[in-house]
Amino acid sequence: MIADRLDRYIARNVLGAIIVVQVVLLGLDLVITYINDLEDVAGDYGAFQVLQYLLMRLPWRFYQYAPVGVLIGALIGLGSMASSNELTVMRAAGRSLTRILWGVMKPVLVVVVVLLLVAEYVSPRTEQFASAWRLEKLQGEGAVLTQRGGWQREGDSIYRFGAIRADDTVLDLTRYRFEGHTLQDAMVAQRAIWHDGAWRLEDVAITRFHEERTDVERHDSLPWQTGLTPAQLDRLLREVNSQAPSELWAYASYLRSQSLEATQPLLYFWQKLLMPLTLASLVLVAASFVFGPLRTVAAGTRVFYGVVTGLVFKYLQDLLAPASTVWGFSPIWAVLGPTLLCAVLGLYLLRRSG
Repeated sequence: MIADRLDRYIARNVLGAIIVVQVVLLGLDLVITYINDLEDVAGDYGAFQVLQYLLMRLPWRFYQYAPVGVLIGALIGLGSMASSNELTVMRAAGRSLTRILWGVMKPVLVVVVVLLLVAEYVSPRTEQFASAWRLEKLQGEGAVLTQRGGWQREGDSIYRFGAIRADDTVLDLTRYRFEGHTLQDAMVAQRAIWHDGAWRLEDVAITRFHEERTDVERHDSLPWQTGLTPAQLDRLLREVNSQAPSELWAYASYLRSQSLEATQPLLYFWQKLLMPLTLASLVLVAASFVFGPLRTVAAGTRVFYGVVTGLVFKYLQDLLAPASTVWGFSPIWAVLGPTLLCAVLGLYLLRRSG
């Protein structure tokens, strides 16, 4: 019973510190981003709408700041107990270091479950809705859902898409069709409309290339035979890091089925799937700081070292991400590398502290 009480006490302190840190980080980010985004005020998109847009994006921001929030929160929660000698009393009473760490990991498991649910079901939808809502306020009804163009290969054709609207209308579509390495024709359509499970192109111009001449055909409307659906185009044109793990896996599977590089979606997929290991390794580092070299320093110093460690971790992952493309190793190692490094560092420092 006493052991359970100690576990609950440790979990309450650590979880409370994590929540406070997350609220502070989100609050600072909200204020700074709000001031910066006031430059975009135009038409129906006023100062209050800017605030609404940023509030819609809070689930995504919460997910982004979670690793740093868990690291600093664990440092503060454990550090406060270390400063008041509570951890020393627990260990003197026979509480092992492993059991104390398990008490710290329990609230982290709660955070992990929340993060996985947010990543899969909440943030992709709020991000998509927020983007569509913002652009509709700026451009009016039927606004472009995304202004991020994209390229895609399908069979012997290469497509370029300008944008996609909230009503599943693709704008500024170009197709280049090849036979071997020879360009056969180039098609430009002002828009492609999804209706009754099929695509229809409007305002189409097709240029056919022959050995000594080119022919141009113009059509008001043509059917578009393709395996691409609005959902797939949305994944193609939407920011990859804002997609759910299931969407990322489906997107990567589609790219590989077309013999295309799928490193980027797989990288974000593994980042989200391996988030539990990432948080656990950061907690180990936080605990090693408290029980090891930072057990006697002020709380502000612990927070400073926690921020530095979190930034180093993030920058290391950011460096390994393009490296996986250049050197051809699996994206999973770009995620696991910094995670394993943190875990080894944490375990080494904990072992030295006894």
